[in-house]
Amino acid sequence: MSAAPFKQRFVLDTSVFLTEEIREDDESLKETLDRFLDLLARARLELHISCYMPPSIHDELTTMLAERGISEEINSKLNTWVIRKHPARHEVMIPAEVVYRFVDEMSDRVNRGLRVAEDAVRKAETAHDHDGEGTGHEHMTEVDAVISDLREKYRGALRRGVLDSREDFDLLILGSELDAGVVTEDTGIIAWTEDFGLRYLRGREFPDLLREYLRAVGDLESDPETETE
Repeated sequence: MSAAPFKQRFVLDTSVFLTEEIREDDESLKETLDRFLDLLARARLELHISCYMPPSIHDELTTMLAERGISEEINSKLNTWVIRKHPARHEVMIPAEVVYRFVDEMSDRVNRGLRVAEDAVRKAETAHDHDGEGTGHEHMTEVDAVISDLREKYRGALRRGVLDSREDFDLLILGSELDAGVVTEDTGIIAWTEDFGLRYLRGREFPDLLREYLRAVGDLESDPETETE
């Protein structure tokens, strides 16, 4: 039986390749990527499933892989089985309501960030009076600890769960353009797939989905009753 009915498109985020959730026991990152890319190759050749990635995300991913010492062989497989495509930013229309919601959310987050900063200033004032006392961390004063805490809370207030980069936006625009499923572990992107009317899949679920598709097609092709007359 033809695999054509299973033909689908997916747009992949950086997190799909780096999440620990797709690793098997004692598997290195290189081994995980090698196995995952082989699975993408099978899905492409046997099911005509196409995987895309905006160039901005491709550059982000290859930079991260280079920093982790991943070989050129993996990059070659990535370039073979994942299609790089610029999103049609001037053609894909975004509803005004989506833009309004984004502006409202960012305004709310800025206010939350200000409150986090105000709390940190108050803590720093108190910490200054006790500077020099131990914090449990070598070479870290109480003011240093306040700054570290501020960075973590500020990042959570302003960035966690929201579109915070052009790469995130490129992913959604390309998904809309291609009517493709978005595959990511980023909760901010997942939250916005609803507003863009997009299908989404967590990165940890994607390998199992492809394996199930491959298994289903194999079962259909081995069943005489499903053979094309």
